[in-house]
Amino acid sequence: MGAGWSAHRYLASRARVGIRLGLESMRTLLGEMGQPERAWPCLLVAGTNGKGSVCSYVAAALQASGLRTGLYTSPHLVRVHERIAVNGRPIAERALQTAVRAVRDAAQRLVERGQLEAHPTGFEVLTAAACEHFRRARVDVAVLEVGLGGRRDATGVVEPLASAIVTIDYDHQAWLGDTLASIAREKAGVLRPGRVTVLGPLPAVARRAIAGRARALGARLLTAGRGARFFDRDGRLDLETPRGSYPALRSLPGRHQRDNLLVAVRLLEVAADAGLPVDLARLGEATRRTRWPGRLQSVPGRPRLLLDGAHNPAGARALAAHLGGERPYVLLFGAMQDKDVRALAAPLLARAQQVVLTRPRLPRAATPAQLLARARGLGGGPRHLEPSVARALRLARRLAGPDGLVVAAGSLFLVGEVLSLLARQRRAAGRR
Repeated sequence: MGAGWSAHRYLASRARVGIRLGLESMRTLLGEMGQPERAWPCLLVAGTNGKGSVCSYVAAALQASGLRTGLYTSPHLVRVHERIAVNGRPIAERALQTAVRAVRDAAQRLVERGQLEAHPTGFEVLTAAACEHFRRARVDVAVLEVGLGGRRDATGVVEPLASAIVTIDYDHQAWLGDTLASIAREKAGVLRPGRVTVLGPLPAVARRAIAGRARALGARLLTAGRGARFFDRDGRLDLETPRGSYPALRSLPGRHQRDNLLVAVRLLEVAADAGLPVDLARLGEATRRTRWPGRLQSVPGRPRLLLDGAHNPAGARALAAHLGGERPYVLLFGAMQDKDVRALAAPLLARAQQVVLTRPRLPRAATPAQLLARARGLGGGPRHLEPSVARALRLARRLAGPDGLVVAAGSLFLVGEVLSLLARQRRAAGRR
């Protein structure tokens, strides 16, 4: 492969291919690699929003149960290593190189034999690399977050003990369809015959579409909220389900996170019933240790920062609901060109006293001028256009003042850049 080869260059070259849905190439690739995805049991989590949070709750609980736990999520915020973790530790650089090299070598052999037309996409490479790393790390169990949809997503090659569909809302309509029923049918790809899929609070039309698919497959469904109830007791969050009582839980920030926590607990119950040795008595401890950066993440300082991806309309509404109790803020906003910018921006602009439009460093990110045009007439404070995220952050902080609040939202890629900038600033301050 040559001395100049690196996993990062290979991933970058494959990322330029874009999205390619379908499982045939992944199955061929993993077959050439010796089926690493069969080396460990797993749980598979899909949804428009909340799936990463559910995965983080579940992985923390499995780890607290003494299980060596793999976690595969996307996208990353700062470094690609974040996507593949074992017992909460992102994959090390050397291990990433090894896993990606194994994928590349297998793909090259298949291309040379004519069994693959081309090398895999960036997401397919990372999914296969995660499977390989988890095999090499000898994990007891893995938790996988679906990337896009479910039916044709690269993660669909696994055979989960149980799965979950956290939410259904509008996003990625070009790939998943422009109705909630069509989106639900795609996400129903995580269902398996005879296995249980836990459902979060879904729209009725989405629930009907998933139920139809479950009947056709012989899959079983469990509605997370049925027979379950949270209790706030003197500042303590307790949960009762038809299976058990779980005292002193901790939810991640945001009212919607209770729904995500409930899906996670019910998925863990199902996993325990399927034979996974989950210590449900340690759920309280596990939830208190759970972290999921970039989602309602508060960064103290003057001014204070609140970071949230809010990359689709449902996410933007959830963020706006959380901000209902906050003072007026400065909105630092960036989004991808393929997003419904008006639906993203409208709920966030309502109480924004100033707005700074910027662009994450991705080719598919919308320019500030494009954002301005697409958000025209939505209200909110004066707009400022600053293509550089670093300069945009400085401007937003200055506009907010030391006692104000800056909300960075619209894209996880924007949040990732802000987090990277903050880390560099901390390192620079430490050297002074």
